[in-house]
Amino acid sequence: MSVQLSVGAAESLPALRLRPWQVADVDALVSAHRDPALRRWLTNVISSDVDARRWIDSQRQGWAAGTRFSFAVLDNGGEGFGAAVGHVTVKLKDEGSAEVGYWTAAEVRGRGLASRALEALVRWVFSKESPVPAVRLDLLHAVGNHASCRVAARCDFGLEAVLPAQLPAFPTEGHLHVRHKSAQS
Repeated sequence: MSVQLSVGAAESLPALRLRPWQVADVDALVSAHRDPALRRWLTNVISSDVDARRWIDSQRQGWAAGTRFSFAVLDNGGEGFGAAVGHVTVKLKDEGSAEVGYWTAAEVRGRGLASRALEALVRWVFSKESPVPAVRLDLLHAVGNHASCRVAARCDFGLEAVLPAQLPAFPTEGHLHVRHKSAQS
């Protein structure tokens, strides 16, 4: 798990670093998941150090199996890269297809971090060096999650369908956004 992705500073925005989750991220992970706004949209909520360690272990297992590649997002707030403040992931679905997901901690929302981290992930997935054999990426979110809809649009994921609720895991309708690998990728 030695993959690290860097996103350079742009238009006065600080640089970002994406790297696999580590046990040292437990406190940041638990802290981010205390936010009710974040918890509203997640299917898995982390409430304790034990939950966080279990979750980080499952991310490592995904890397080892080559089925899920999850990154902690670190923000360079001018004093170097600090604690994890976000998450981006890609998980294989079927041949040529994968699903992306992301979240950001409350203290960094509204600064373009999710869009920049997702775009870095997409570029990595569609690169020749990537172990992810995807030519199509799906992005799913609840219809009411307008921030995720904006992130999808900024990262060139087109809205493909409105999906029905699937109780109990997904109690509301969802949006399916899709981005295909282009000839330039």
